[in-house]
Amino acid sequence: MAFNSETLRVFLAVLDGGSFSSAARQLGRVPSAVSMAIAQLEAELDLELFDRSTRKALPTQAARALEPQARQAARQLNRLDAQALQMHQGLERRLVIAMAPELQSGMWSQPLIDLANEFPLLEVEVRSASQAEAVRLMHEGSVHLALVFERPGIDERENFLEAGSQLLTAVAAPDYLRQMDEQGMVEARQIIVAAGSPSATDPQMILSHHLWLTDSDLATLNLVQAGLGWAYLPHPLVAALIESGNLRTVAFDNMANQLRLWVDIVWSSSRPLGLGARRYLELIRQRMAGQPARG
Repeated sequence: MAFNSETLRVFLAVLDGGSFSSAARQLGRVPSAVSMAIAQLEAELDLELFDRSTRKALPTQAARALEPQARQAARQLNRLDAQALQMHQGLERRLVIAMAPELQSGMWSQPLIDLANEFPLLEVEVRSASQAEAVRLMHEGSVHLALVFERPGIDERENFLEAGSQLLTAVAAPDYLRQMDEQGMVEARQIIVAAGSPSATDPQMILSHHLWLTDSDLATLNLVQAGLGWAYLPHPLVAALIESGNLRTVAFDNMANQLRLWVDIVWSSSRPLGLGARRYLELIRQRMAGQPARG
């Protein structure tokens, strides 16, 4: 095989430097070694790659034709080397994160952009799961991290990082809001994200006797916009709809129409986290450093 990691380096160094002497300085070699390596490459390919009729090494049409693939191959080799090093340092092949549906429109997805830039070959899977399901998956080892609302008590099997809060706003379509005024809060239909059972959501979010269940915020939002009920939804998800008048905030008699729930990232204390998971937690900590302290 004519091209390998070494001949790629020499070929691209001559292209970039424009001469054997410049490439030699870049590679830390003597010019004669670079010239010999190119001559051997040309012999194996049976192609003239550089015109030596002047003091410069001018690339031929063949060299220019090979250049794009050569640069792509060099980038792939660099990425392969980087991934091998990261795996040696503990990078997992895939990082799996379970998020409660109400959290997927918050700040917790943003650090994944930085994570993708730092570890471009790391596979990331984000699962939507109810609070109880996310914690169960974490304990059984199906996911590495579970993002859930703060729970009472401490489980000694878990480590956790407090990761800010999510503001939930009670909203309804204008037409349904008028029905609520007639029916009263207890009888109004409330739509909650709690696939399977109302117990899958935080009890303080349930105010009605008449419940519909969904498995995602977007499904809940669609039902609310259709005028089928009211719901607590993440404020970032509904802020623009409230401003445009497509949704209205629900006014309660004796309580505020917003809930601020604190969020934890939870992982197993018995299984060491990989490099990707540890870096994700560090990125969350960095974001939290600029947030107001919990009051």
